Amino acid sequence: MEEGVFSRLNSWFWSEDVWLPKNMTWEIIRRQERAVYAQFSELYNSLLVAIVLLFVRYVLERILFTPIGVYFGLKATRPKKAPENPVLEKAFKANGRIPYKQIQGLAKQLDWSGRKVERWLRQRTIQEKPLTITKFTESLWRFTFYLSAFLYGLFTLFSKPWLWDTRHCWYDYPHQSVTSDMWWYYMVELGFYWSLTFSQFMDIKRKDFLQMFLHHIITISLLSFSWACNFWRIGTLVMLIHDFADIPLEVTKMCKYLKKQNLADISFIIFTLAWIVSRLGLFPCRIIYSTMYEAIIILDFFPVYYIFNSLLLALQCLHIVWTWIIVRIAIQAIRKGVKDLRSDDSSNADSSSCSDENISNKTRKSRQS
Repeated sequence: MEEGVFSRLNSWFWSEDVWLPKNMTWEIIRRQERAVYAQFSELYNSLLVAIVLLFVRYVLERILFTPIGVYFGLKATRPKKAPENPVLEKAFKANGRIPYKQIQGLAKQLDWSGRKVERWLRQRTIQEKPLTITKFTESLWRFTFYLSAFLYGLFTLFSKPWLWDTRHCWYDYPHQSVTSDMWWYYMVELGFYWSLTFSQFMDIKRKDFLQMFLHHIITISLLSFSWACNFWRIGTLVMLIHDFADIPLEVTKMCKYLKKQNLADISFIIFTLAWIVSRLGLFPCRIIYSTMYEAIIILDFFPVYYIFNSLLLALQCLHIVWTWIIVRIAIQAIRKGVKDLRSDDSSNADSSSCSDENISNKTRKSRQS
């Protein structure tokens, strides 16, 4: 019974009238080898690639990236933990921002001085914050992958006609053979986004957690569906454009973590230019234009046109949201220097840290009076 429902649901979702052009069936694609059509079953390889990449990241972070961070002065050990105190621990977890009056009440309850309570809260706040070296190794891993993938993609695509003229993405469709270099490019990129989706729940939680998660899901769906329908040529261009701007972004964050402000400012300017050129220029003007206008002129129309363009437009909407974030960073950079707005989530740790400074100021004023 359940198998029958699943089979009908699967047949309905992968309807040939939706996903394939006229006179094409899934059976025709399955009968052919990769030399003629991209095989949907090969997408499972991307999950194996994701597992390998997670392992490679784990090894590199411990034997290479962490020592690099330590060499540049980052601490690899956590600060001393605050002494156990159930009363203060309960207050700390219940109130991200502890007011001055509550500090005095806790001091009386414990028969402590107000300064001792402040010191405990400050130490407990630092204890909650993620280590800078952890953020540094995360960025160094992404930088390593984006740079490697971009160089490989540029090298393999340089001789491909669709890099220079996007109309070649649609000529002779769907009879477009997948070469080995393009197969590896697709599987490794898709595996990387799978690995980011998995590791996002283990990495430091960022303020744009949901946006990034949505971005990964859209990208995985876009790459998977484009591979299934043999739209892999336009997919390779999407990957190349996205990797381009991510390289200076990770450099900016690493410079910020290392407190190299001048280098962070320079790399941020480079990132901003790369972002505008790739995400607000090439992506809508070359990719979306090609899928919405060139494709419909060269190919016979079929419904999957709406699915792909909806995913691409959703991706562009995320680009616009992040552009607004970048503009905010740029304004702050002009005033104070670059800040990482993708830093760890604004939680109790950050709020308590701010309140500690306010508490200290109030304590000094009360003593002076």
